[in-house]
Formats: sequence, structure tokens, C-alpha cells
Amino acid sequence: MIAMYVLWLRQIKRYVRSRARLVGSLGQPLLFLLGLGFGLGPVFRKAGQGSYLQFLAPGIVGMTVLFTAIFSGIELIWDRQFGFLKETLVAPVPRVQIMIGRTLGGATVATIQGLIVVAIAAAAGFRVTHLAELPLAFVFMLLIALMFTALGTAIASVLADFQGFQLVMNFLVMPIFFLSGALFPLAGVPKALDIIASIDPLSYGVDGLRATLVGGAHFGIALDLGVLVVTSAAFIIIGAWLFSRIEL
Repeated sequence: MIAMYVLWLRQIKRYVRSRARLVGSLGQPLLFLLGLGFGLGPVFRKAGQGSYLQFLAPGIVGMTVLFTAIFSGIELIWDRQFGFLKETLVAPVPRVQIMIGRTLGGATVATIQGLIVVAIAAAAGFRVTHLAELPLAFVFMLLIALMFTALGTAIASVLADFQGFQLVMNFLVMPIFFLSGALFPLAGVPKALDIIASIDPLSYGVDGLRATLVGGAHFGIALDLGVLVVTSAAFIIIGAWLFSRIEL
């Protein structure tokens, strides 16, 4: 348990000390919020869908948590190449505790990033219409963060270089984001796209955030929570198994 706590704190300290990482990670959400939120707002309003910023903001929060969480796996490759991982793995601590500690740390950082984007969106004009459900929105952010931090760790456990990790992440992350309904309503989409969105785990995270922040769930909050809990547990188990097989 102590090892989990130490690794959790280490991930958070890395985040706090890296101001450049903080600023850089907020660039893309700002671009989407301002460029799409205001650029496509009139078109969205003319289509009778109301404010596009209100619709878009929960999706951008989900995107921020996704990107921050899954790219935390890069730190595992960094630690492997520079020796810190070897020092950690030779300690008399079960590897599953090490993996869970790293996952909790990465998930905490990703959740903090999501909260920062909520504040930025509020400054841009976004309004939370379900204040009583803000704690549940936080739960959705945390589940998204846990799920994709575990996935990033699982992928990084079987790769040995940054180039391979980024290639896999670009192949996975962009489809996961764009097909999740973060940028467009899922109601009325073609059947093929609806099926793809229904097997995209981020779809349920974005839907849960949208339901708790502005209302109007596509799948339903109960289904959103159930899918995220099950998927998060599955990814953590897979990540722990792959992490336990790392050879130095």
C-alpha cells in the first residue's frame, strides 16, 4: 500500500512541477472550445439544436481526460529507458501495487486537467445546468481517467520506445475521440456509426458528462456508469497482467 501511495504522489508532483506540460495540454481543448464552439455555433443554432458550446464542452472535457490519461503511459517508457522503473521493480513490492499506484496517479492528473477545462469553458460562456449532479460528473471524469490510464499503461508495457507508443496512440486515440459523439449528437446518425459509437467506451463517458452537466443522456446514466465501471476494471486487470510481464 505504501508503494501505491508513493507512486501516486510521484505522478502528481511531476504534473505540478511541469508548467510547460500544463500549458501545452490545455492548448488543444482551448482550440476546440473557441474554434468549434463559436465557429460552428451559428450553424448548430440554425439547425434547432441550441447552443453548440453547451453541447460541445462536456465532449471537450472528456477529450482532455482521455488524452492526458492515455499519454501518461509515455512516462512508463521514459522510466524504463532511464532506469527508474528498474529500481522500482526490484523493490520487494508486488508489481500489481506498482501498476495501480501509477494508474491512480495518472488518473488523478487527468481528472485535474478535466476540472481545469470545465473552469475554462465556464469562463467562455458554458453553464452547468445540473449543479446538484456535479459530484456525479466528477465520478465520470475519474472513471474515464482510470480506464484510459490503465489502457495507456497496458500498451506501454509491451513497447520499448516512444515512436512505437505514439504510433499506436495516434491509431487508437483519434478514432476513440472522434467517434464518441463528443463533437456531434449521436441521435439520428447512420446505423453503422451508431454501432461503432456504442462499442466506443469514451462514448459512455462523454454521454455521462453531458447528462450530468447539461442534461439529455443518449444511452442513460445507469448504462453509462455500468459500462465505464466494467471497462475500467477490465483495462486495469489487463494492464496489471501486462505490467507484471515486463522484462528489464
